[in-house]
Amino acid sequence: MKKLIMCLLVAGTFTTAATAQDSTKSMSSDKMGNMHQMKDCVMMKDGKLATMTKDGITPLTKDLTLTNGTVISTKGIVTAKDGSTITLTNGQAVDMDGKLITKKDMEPMPK
Repeated sequence: MKKLIMCLLVAGTFTTAATAQDSTKSMSSDKMGNMHQMKDCVMMKDGKLATMTKDGITPLTKDLTLTNGTVISTKGIVTAKDGSTITLTNGQAVDMDGKLITKKDMEPMPK
């Protein structure tokens, strides 16, 4: 009986350790504790541009050219490869493929 209890305790310890590992590498938590998928993007917030990645937020200090040829200026002007432009306003973001991210894309994942 003592061996059975010890085996269950050891198995429980290993199971708990496996589930307690960090699973937030590509997740971010808002103030309410809701988890949501965070895309790498460039976002306008309070009139300033910043790149947001899983590693953190960095101010955009020079123009950024994305892989598809889209250029994002430090003033928030997004120029696509075809020459079309948009100017980001507060809360708008562009992913690293040059696509405008909607607020729906930034909503917390359902639990």
